[in-house]
Amino acid sequence: MGSETSLPKWASTPCIMGIDEAGRGPVLGPMVYGCLYCARSYQKTLATLNFADSKTLKEEKREELFENLKADESIGWSVDVIDPRELSAKMLKKNKVNLNEISHDSAIGLINRVLNMGILLTEVYLDTVGDADKYRIKLSERFPSIKFVVAKKADSLYPVVSGASIVAKVTRDRALREWVLEETSENMHGSFGSGYPGG
Repeated sequence: MGSETSLPKWASTPCIMGIDEAGRGPVLGPMVYGCLYCARSYQKTLATLNFADSKTLKEEKREELFENLKADESIGWSVDVIDPRELSAKMLKKNKVNLNEISHDSAIGLINRVLNMGILLTEVYLDTVGDADKYRIKLSERFPSIKFVVAKKADSLYPVVSGASIVAKVTRDRALREWVLEETSENMHGSFGSGYPGG
């Protein structure tokens, strides 16, 4: 089920969501946050769909899994694509916004988007970004009705986060295939950095 279609019946039953990112700190392309959500009762089936941390899969396998999850009416998904220019602008402005805050804001935005669609989210699983306890508390204060699990390597521990990892990575892979470099051999006279600003 794509993210913009009418609500399925399972949306009003308790649902879980995983959130993961692709492209944090690369030299080229956007940072993509992806989420995958489904009914809590679908968790066991989700574990049989062979999702894995996207970094451990070949591109063809990720593409195949993404097409499978898009066709599965028991799964919903969404992405937040953050352009590198936006990342640089936030990280370099006078009141700097660091990469962790940008990541937190993206995850919060995805949670809000899914809640606003009418999905009954009761549990959300995420990878650690910064201090795990502080991140979990920040999210719990913002969304008191949701149980948050913030864990290192969440993408290899929880199938719902593995699925989100595939959504994020495939979206980023596709964006990179269409990427147009602003730097050409004709204008390569300036000095260029090596990715997003440190922060």
